[in-house]
Amino acid sequence: MVQKAKILLVDDRPENLLALEAILSALDQKLVRASSGEEALKALLTDDYAVILLDVQMPGMDGFETAAHIKRRERTRDIPIIFLTAINHGPHHTFRGYAAGAVDYISKPFDPWVLRAKVSVFVELYMKNCQLREQAALLRLQLEGSDRAAIGENQEPAGLLAELSARLAAVEEQAEALSKQLDDDAADAAVVATAAHLERKLTGLRRALDALEPGAGAASLPSQN
Repeated sequence: MVQKAKILLVDDRPENLLALEAILSALDQKLVRASSGEEALKALLTDDYAVILLDVQMPGMDGFETAAHIKRRERTRDIPIIFLTAINHGPHHTFRGYAAGAVDYISKPFDPWVLRAKVSVFVELYMKNCQLREQAALLRLQLEGSDRAAIGENQEPAGLLAELSARLAAVEEQAEALSKQLDDDAADAAVVATAAHLERKLTGLRRALDALEPGAGAASLPSQN
């Protein structure tokens, strides 16, 4: 069963949160509400999120200040933030949003289809990263257990290696398709950079698996950076 990604919706107006839920419900992911910057920061303490939709104009801690806190935390600094605003103060205001760490800046009223498409890309990237972490964890288990299996139990790890390789191949195929989609859609530079980072991680994991194949020496195993 594939775990659903969490999307954090931050807005002080309940009607705006309701509208966002209506737009994003088609993605079939878990939508989490926060009615203030403080509430958003509390939600981010324990749970992981694929993307944050953050209203700029909020009483107390506004969107810019909230984003600054998010980017200062090691746990949350890499979560994509999409700013939503009902006002337009020109390029300077938009630049402030990007300077605060946003990957996109959308003015209300926005096109529901465009917003849904942007969010879906970050959800896909998040899911691919989750799959990659799972493959890396399985690989670590294999590395820890292969010596014991060979020496103490006289077992052949080839079956597990084949399963790991097949799972990784599926993720590689999906990542390649996503990269082609980003190229076709002329996606934002931040999204493309995130996808490229994912591909580099996949390449490193593939090399590590190849190094575990029979006949490959342990010294040939690449480091994971």
